[in-house]
Amino acid sequence: MQIHFILVEPAVPENVGAAARAIKTMGFSSLRLVNTEAHLDEKASWLAHASNEILENAQEFNSLKEATRDIDWIIGTSAKKRRVNEDYYPSNKINDLIKAKASSVKNIAIVFGREESGLTNEELKLCDIITSVPMKTTYPSLNLGQSVMIYAYTLSMLEINEKMPDQKADQAELNILKLKTENILSDIGFKKDSAIYNRIMERLMILGETDIHLLLSIEHKINDSLNH
Repeated sequence: MQIHFILVEPAVPENVGAAARAIKTMGFSSLRLVNTEAHLDEKASWLAHASNEILENAQEFNSLKEATRDIDWIIGTSAKKRRVNEDYYPSNKINDLIKAKASSVKNIAIVFGREESGLTNEELKLCDIITSVPMKTTYPSLNLGQSVMIYAYTLSMLEINEKMPDQKADQAELNILKLKTENILSDIGFKKDSAIYNRIMERLMILGETDIHLLLSIEHKINDSLNH
């Protein structure tokens, strides 16, 4: 399993540098950047300190959708609750959700939005779950570098083996379940923009490995029935 940190359109070079430093300090290596050149500013290097290789090796993408094409489970972050998702999970609970998935996922992304406005509603829809940092007060809020550090510290407790995934490995089971469910819902008449469709997919994304295996078996039988 590998965890990727994705920053969407960060505008402040110092924040990107601080994020790189947090990622390196907590034992991670993958930084993905969406539609930004902030990491190229020397101010980012100053804040990164001894973590400049994180900036230098960062992958660049034009959109969040492009940056998550190979991701099995996408964790979005938000400072405040939006109406896009029903459930929000505190940052200190995400490790339990990841542990429950065991080998059913290979690549996980934790996504951070813009300093001023966060992730758009469309970007939040691309995420499988949404999480936020519980705070005693709503203001002042955490800046981007601080948020990345909190999540990097939390995720570091998982003691994940961060080897690069085998490109020839089978597709992650959670991703297979997601695709199969989308096809079945479409076949029986549920539209993608319907509330129940989105709710089903949202709940699907928090299942543990045992339930994922169970549903895959059921869906295999359903597909056989639909195709006969």
